[in-house]
Amino acid sequence: MCIGMETFIEKVAKAKQLIEEGIEKFPSITVASSFGKDSMVLLHLVRQVKPDIPVFTVFMDTEFPETIEFSRRIAKDWNLNYRELFAHQGKDVSIEDCCGQAKVEKHKEILQDFDAWFSGIRKTEGITRANFEYVEEKGSLTKINPILDFTELNVWKYIAINEIPANPKYVEGYRSLGCAICTVPEENENLPERQGRWKGTSREGGECGIHTQLLKG
Repeated sequence: MCIGMETFIEKVAKAKQLIEEGIEKFPSITVASSFGKDSMVLLHLVRQVKPDIPVFTVFMDTEFPETIEFSRRIAKDWNLNYRELFAHQGKDVSIEDCCGQAKVEKHKEILQDFDAWFSGIRKTEGITRANFEYVEEKGSLTKINPILDFTELNVWKYIAINEIPANPKYVEGYRSLGCAICTVPEENENLPERQGRWKGTSREGGECGIHTQLLKG
């Protein structure tokens, strides 16, 4: 079967298999969560295999208050083994520089304690993610992307079927959530989900760096 042609059920089964294999191979493994829609799907899947897996988030000091409130509610309601970190950049940061190296450095800080991590990135979010792989080894750190082939529709379908809470910012037209400075709603379904990130800059629809830089040597 060609990549990208799997059914929804097959994609879910493949994600669970990758999670099981990752947890078996790497006793020291964690989950990165932004508490966006993709992260919620990933968390739900991973916790079916290992309910007490360490979960962390890196928030900016310019984060949407609703995202922080939502994350803390989920951490409590789902009884997560959870750690929250803040990266500081200040409200005067430019859109171009927002959610950049400060966020990367905080990820480097926490991931030094692990051999592998689960990420909720997906190929169809934007052009910068089209060539990512299910398992990526960078330095001494392995990143596993279980829902890589999920589409935006797959994500919302999984959330609906499993009655998973969603960040309240999505009802305002956001499709991809960063912080309050570098994210705007993007309701044009003909554009990639991440097109509302760093809008109008050279980084539009791009990356903050945590999926492209070496996080552990």
